Amino acid sequence: MSIPKDIIKEQKGLGEWNILSFYRGSVSHGMYVPNSDPNSIDDKDAMAVCVPPKDYYYGLKKYGSRGTKEIKRGEWDIVIYEARKYISLLEKGNPNVVSSLWLDDVYYLNITPAGRLILDSRELFSAKHLYRSFIGYAHGQLHRMTHYKFEGYMGEKRKRLVEKYGYDTKNASHLIRLLKMGIEFFVEGRLYPTRKHDATYLLEIKNGEYTLEQVKAEAERLFRSIEDAYIKSDLPAEPDRDKINQLAVEVVAMALGERE
Repeated sequence: MSIPKDIIKEQKGLGEWNILSFYRGSVSHGMYVPNSDPNSIDDKDAMAVCVPPKDYYYGLKKYGSRGTKEIKRGEWDIVIYEARKYISLLEKGNPNVVSSLWLDDVYYLNITPAGRLILDSRELFSAKHLYRSFIGYAHGQLHRMTHYKFEGYMGEKRKRLVEKYGYDTKNASHLIRLLKMGIEFFVEGRLYPTRKHDATYLLEIKNGEYTLEQVKAEAERLFRSIEDAYIKSDLPAEPDRDKINQLAVEVVAMALGERE
C-alpha cells in the first residue's frame, strides 16, 4: 500500500518539495481494516511535510490554506503541511501531529535529512502542555460518539454501523486510544502510536463488542488516570520555544540547501 503515483505527481508537497511523509490514523496505529472487510470503516490516511521554494518565504506566495493542503481521493485522505506549520502544530501539542515523531520505521514513507532533523528533535516537544491537547481531543471524541457527523469515503458505511450499535464505535476506539497514549506519555515520556500491546482491545471497541455504557465507564477511569499521571510527571511544564523556533529555521534552510 502506497500513495498513488498520480497524486504524488500532482502534489509537489508529496514529491520534489517533500521532506517527510508517513502513514497516520488506523494504518499507523496498526489497526487498519481493509475495505474488503464488511466491517471496515477506515480510510487510508497519510501526512506529509514540505518546504516549497524560497520565494514562498521571501515573496508573497502562500502554500495551501494557512500552510495546509488536504487531498481526499477515494479511500485516500492526505494532509500536507508546510514545514513551519507542521512544527507549529508540534509546538502546540497536537496529538495527531506529535504522534508522527514516534512512529515505527515501517510507517515512514520518505525522510530527507531535513525531515530527519525534525524526528531527531522530538524531545523538544515533550512537555506537560500536551495534557491540554490530549484531554481536549479525547473530549471531542467522547462528544462525537453520540453526536454523529458522517462524511468522506466511509460516511454511509459508518452511519449503518452507528445505527447497528447505537454509537460511533470508531470515535469510541479513538477516545480510549488517546487517553491510554496520554497516560503512557506522562509516565514514560514517549508516545506509542502503533498499538502493539492493546490493538486487539481497541479493535474490539471499534467492532462494537462493548456497550456505550462500558466505553463511557472505561473513559471515566482513564480520564482520572491521565490526570494523575500528568500531576506526577517529571516532564517540563512547557517546551523551549526558542529552540523550536531555531529548529524551524534550520529545517527550512537545510531543505532549500539540499535542493540547490
